[in-house]
Amino acid sequence: MKTDLIEIFQTIRATLQPYTTLGFNDGVNSDQKYDLWAASPAQKDGEEKSGVFFLSIEIKDDHVAFEVLPDSIPQHERVMFIKELDDVTLNLIEDKVAAGYKIFKEHGWV
Repeated sequence: MKTDLIEIFQTIRATLQPYTTLGFNDGVNSDQKYDLWAASPAQKDGEEKSGVFFLSIEIKDDHVAFEVLPDSIPQHERVMFIKELDDVTLNLIEDKVAAGYKIFKEHGWV
C-alpha cells in the first residue's frame, strides 16, 4: 500500500499515460498535476471547442484528487480523494478510465 502522495500520483500518472496514444493529449503534465483532453474538436450546443476534458489527477494538501469525465455529461462522477493506493483502488481507477474511454468513443470525441 502506498501512502506517499508523490508516489501515488506518479503511479496513477504512469497508468494513465498510455491514453495519449488513443487520441488524448496532455493538458498539464507537471510534478503536481496531470490531465488529458480529447485531441479532436467536439461539438456542443452548435459551438466548436478545441477539446473535451477527459481526466485529471492532482496532488492536494493531504490527498491526490482524481476526476474523470466532464461534469456536463450524466456519467460524470464526483472527484475521488486518494490518501492510500492499493491494488484495489488502482484497479478501480483503471476501470473508471476504461469506461470513460468507451463513453468518449461512443460520442466520437476520440
